Amino acid sequence: MVNRQMDNQQAPGGLKEVALYFFKLGVIGFGGPAVHIAMMEKELVEKRKWLTREHFLDLIGATNLIPGPNSTEMTMHCGHVRAGWKGLVVAGSCFIIPAVIITSIFAWAYATYGQLPEVEPFIYGIQPVVIGIILSALINLAQKAVKSVTLGIAGMVALVLCLAGINEIAVLFGMGFAGIMYHLLQKKQSNVQNILLAVPVTNAKLFWIFLKVGSILYGSGYVLFAFLDAELVSTGILTRSQLIDAIAVGQFTPGPVFSAATFVGWQINGWHGALVATAGIFLPSFLFVALLNPLIPRLRKSAIMSAFLDMVNVAAVALILSVCIDMGKAAITDWRTILIAIAGFITAFFFKHVNAAFIILGGALGGYLLSLL
Repeated sequence: MVNRQMDNQQAPGGLKEVALYFFKLGVIGFGGPAVHIAMMEKELVEKRKWLTREHFLDLIGATNLIPGPNSTEMTMHCGHVRAGWKGLVVAGSCFIIPAVIITSIFAWAYATYGQLPEVEPFIYGIQPVVIGIILSALINLAQKAVKSVTLGIAGMVALVLCLAGINEIAVLFGMGFAGIMYHLLQKKQSNVQNILLAVPVTNAKLFWIFLKVGSILYGSGYVLFAFLDAELVSTGILTRSQLIDAIAVGQFTPGPVFSAATFVGWQINGWHGALVATAGIFLPSFLFVALLNPLIPRLRKSAIMSAFLDMVNVAAVALILSVCIDMGKAAITDWRTILIAIAGFITAFFFKHVNAAFIILGGALGGYLLSLL
């Protein structure tokens, strides 16, 4: 196995590789954080071998413990592994920019025409196929995360808690501290034995609102919905229907769901608002990752913190699986979507050389053709 020092070597030309890959991921990354992480695991761990699966798991676990968009922060971590701090900035920026551009187009159209285009025919086949991709990646990650029977049981407990609706951060931290307690107990035993201008908002205030949200927000786009509802709708800056449309755009466009901030900012203050809202919500992630990334190898060297990370990692896998199950309830609704999901899983799992982008495009094409039947 490639050791952790090998992970951190910066290959010649690595910065260009980082830019090209994460820009492509930002263009084709439909489906949200779980899909983005699955695609990165398939490409960067299995094919390019930029980092080991164990290191990748550590990054997932650590990313889940800090605020901000998980998949965006994972791109920064992976970029840092490949090309240092420049790679961190380039990876995050290249992943975010395509989503911001696409979302800005939707925001302009929405502000001009007052409605979103019909996108259902395009996502009918994409949603189930990305579930297949996620499940394929989860099998690979679980093989590394579940190092013992104890961790396997912990993973099942974490999955049950997530499916029961327990806060995901509580589950992650709870399992992490349970890992520390179990380690200490073992050690002890061993020793013994738009229209929103009704309330004017300056760009400075808009930046502050989204900076605050980006600094404290854990979780999915639905949690983002709750925060923005409190910050914008309840204060009369935005209507709830506009907020719902913004979250919808963030969900069905590629790249980070947090690009919904671009849509909201445009409705409030045009392209200037889109720019400051986008900068505000993503800036904390760059800072958090820059501070956290150098600490992860040190944490792994500590026996106590290694036990913490092991539990957090297996809980993170369970969390992704619970998200996948929730997505499946909404996306897999008939024999057509079942067929697409199975085809996506088989292709991703058994034909590892196939790029995930082609699997997603195949799912979209299959969904369109099957919907004609």
